[in-house]
Amino acid sequence: MRRSFVLLATPALAALAVPAPARLVRIQVDSITPAPVGTAPASTLPIPYEIVRGRFFGALDPADAHNHVITDIDGAPRDAKGRVRYSATFAIARPVDRSRAAGVLFYDVPNRGGSQIGADADGYVRVTSGWQGDLPPGPDVQTASVPVAHGKNGKPLTGPVLARFTDMPAGARSIAITGSIGKPTARPVPVTLDTTKARLFRQTADLAPPVDVKPGDWAFADCATTPFPGKPDPAKLCVRDGFDAAYAYTLIYEGKDPLVQGIGFAATRDLVAYLRSGKPDDTGNANPAGRIRWTVASGTSQSGNFLKSFVNLGFNADENGRRVFDGVNPNIAARQVPLNLRFAVPGGAATLYEPGSEGTLWWSRYDDVARGRGVSSLLDRCTASRTCPKVIETFGSAEFWGLRMSPGLIGTAASTDLPLPANVRRYYFPATTHGGSWTGGFPLGGDPKLPICALPGNPNPSMDSLRAAQTMLVAWVRDGTTPPPSRYPTLAGGDLVEANAAAIGFPSWPGAPSPDGKLNAFIDYDMGEGFRYRDVSGQITRQPPAIRGTIPSRVPRVDADGNETAGVPSVQLQVPIGTYLGWNVQSAGFGKGGRCGFFGDSSRSPRRGPSGWRSGTLACPLQSVTAITPVSSRKSARPRRYSAPPVGSAKRTQTGSSARLNPAKS
Repeated sequence: MRRSFVLLATPALAALAVPAPARLVRIQVDSITPAPVGTAPASTLPIPYEIVRGRFFGALDPADAHNHVITDIDGAPRDAKGRVRYSATFAIARPVDRSRAAGVLFYDVPNRGGSQIGADADGYVRVTSGWQGDLPPGPDVQTASVPVAHGKNGKPLTGPVLARFTDMPAGARSIAITGSIGKPTARPVPVTLDTTKARLFRQTADLAPPVDVKPGDWAFADCATTPFPGKPDPAKLCVRDGFDAAYAYTLIYEGKDPLVQGIGFAATRDLVAYLRSGKPDDTGNANPAGRIRWTVASGTSQSGNFLKSFVNLGFNADENGRRVFDGVNPNIAARQVPLNLRFAVPGGAATLYEPGSEGTLWWSRYDDVARGRGVSSLLDRCTASRTCPKVIETFGSAEFWGLRMSPGLIGTAASTDLPLPANVRRYYFPATTHGGSWTGGFPLGGDPKLPICALPGNPNPSMDSLRAAQTMLVAWVRDGTTPPPSRYPTLAGGDLVEANAAAIGFPSWPGAPSPDGKLNAFIDYDMGEGFRYRDVSGQITRQPPAIRGTIPSRVPRVDADGNETAGVPSVQLQVPIGTYLGWNVQSAGFGKGGRCGFFGDSSRSPRRGPSGWRSGTLACPLQSVTAITPVSSRKSARPRRYSAPPVGSAKRTQTGSSARLNPAKS
C-alpha cells in the first residue's frame, strides 16, 4: 500500500519557519524510492540517487500583478482568504547524500504528462511536475488539479468550442469528443444536446470548402451498440451513416465550465521558486530539494512551447520578483503552448484551426506588420522585470516543415534574419525528424516506418547534440562560460528558400519523393475579439477561426544528396548513406499523398548502398575519427571534410551514433 507522509523540518528550521517565497503553501511527500539506473551498472554512477514523489498545493492571489495574465482566474472559486487554490504532482531525483549534490536544479517539463526522471551523472537535482490540467491522472503521469471558472453570480461560464477529428477507425459510427494527440483529453460538456444549436462539417483537405452535415444526420450520442440516433451522450459524437476516414470532421458547439488551465504556469513557477529557496513550506514541512544555487529548465516539443509561453507571459518572475529559471532550453519548439485559453487544448500539434502560432515567436523585438500586431518579443516581460533567463534554443528540420518554425527566424514578412539577443543561442540540427531518431546508427532501411507514413523513418539522431547544448547551458548559467556562436540557417547565408523542389535544390532519382506540397502552411487566423494574440491567451470567440491568409515560410536548402547543410550536423549526417528529410508522405486516410504530420523520413537515394565505399575524415562533438564514406553515383559527389560542430563535448553518448562508428583517433 502506498504510504503518505511529510518531511519534518529540524527544530531550528521550524523555529525560523516563514512562508516560502512563492505561494506554494504545502508539499506532501508520498514515497521515496531508490532511483533506477537504466542500463548503466550502478557502480558507474558517482552518486546514489533516490526518487521523491508527491503532490504540492498552492494558493494564488488573483489581485497580484504576477497572476493577472491568467485567463479566467477572476472566475475561479476563492478560499476564506480570497485566494485560488490548486495542486499538482511532482517527482524529484536527488542524491541520497544531499551534501554531494552539485547545486543545480534541472527541471524537465513534462510532455503531455510524461517525463523520465532518474539518477544524474553530474549530481544535478532533477525535477518534473504537473502543469496540464486537462490530463486524467494515471501511473507516472504528471498532472495538475485546477478549478473550473464560473460567470457572474456563479452562473456557468460558456463559449464556443471546436473539436476536429481525422483518421477515424474504419466503420466507426460514434467517437469520443476529445482533443490533443498522444493522450486524448476530454472536451467541455455541451450546454445542450440539440444539434440545431451546433454545427458539424467535413472537408476533403484542410483548405477545401466545408460541407455541413445536416443536424438530423448526427447526434451527441453513443451509437456503438444502439442504432442511430443512439444513446444520448454529451461526450460522444455519432453520425447516421458512420464516419468516412477520407474526410476531416469539425464539430462546433457551445460548451461550459472551462478549467483555469493557465494556472499551470503559476504552478511551475511556484514549485521551482520554493525548491530553490531551500526553506520549509508554510506548514513547516522540509524542502525536499536541498541546497540549490542554479536552476535550468528544458522542454521538448509541447513542453518547449510551454517554456516559451512561460517566459513570454512573465512567469519567470516569482511573486517576490525573483528569477525562477536561470536558463531555459526550448527544444524542437516552434510555437507557444495554447494553455492560457478558455477551453484550452494544450496537447495539440499545429493542425488546422489550432492556436499557438498566432503570438510572439521571436526572441528580439520585431514589428509584426503582416498581421498588424505591432512590436514585441518573447523577452519583453522578463526584460522589464530583469528576470530573463539565458536561452539555448535547439530544433531541426521537421520544425520548419511541419510546425511552422520559419517566422521565429525571419519574421512574418520572411524578408530579413531577426537578430538574437546576447542571452540567446540557437543551434540547428539539420536533416532530422521531430526530436531526431531514438535508434541512431546507420540502418540501410532507415528507422521503422510509421503506419500512416509512406516512407521509412529518418535515422538521423540529435540526442548527442542536445545533451551537449544542455551541458553548455548549465556551464553558461553556473560558470559564466559563454557558449559558441549560434549556428542555424539564415537568409543572408542563402540557406532559407521557398518550400519546393526547385528552390531547395532537391535531387531527382527514380521513385524519389517530392517536397512539393509537404509544408504545413502558416495560416493567419481571425480568432475573434476575445483573443489576446501576442500572448495566445483569452478566449477564441470565433469558431471556426476565419482564415485571413497565409504567412510566407521558408525552409533550408539541400545539397546534391538532398541533405541540409546549415547548422550542427550529426555523425550520421556527416557520412550519409541516404537522404534524411524533415518531412514524409501520408500513405492513407485524410490527406493521403500530402505531408505526414511532422515526421521525417529516410529516402533511398543513389547515395545509399553497400558498394563503392572509400575512406574519408569525420569530425564529431566528441573527437575526430576516421570513417568510411559511401561514394555517390552522382558526378557531383566528392569526399568532404567536415569541421567539428560548435556545441562542446557531451558527457553521455547516445547508443547507436558515434559509438557505432568504432572510431579511432586521427
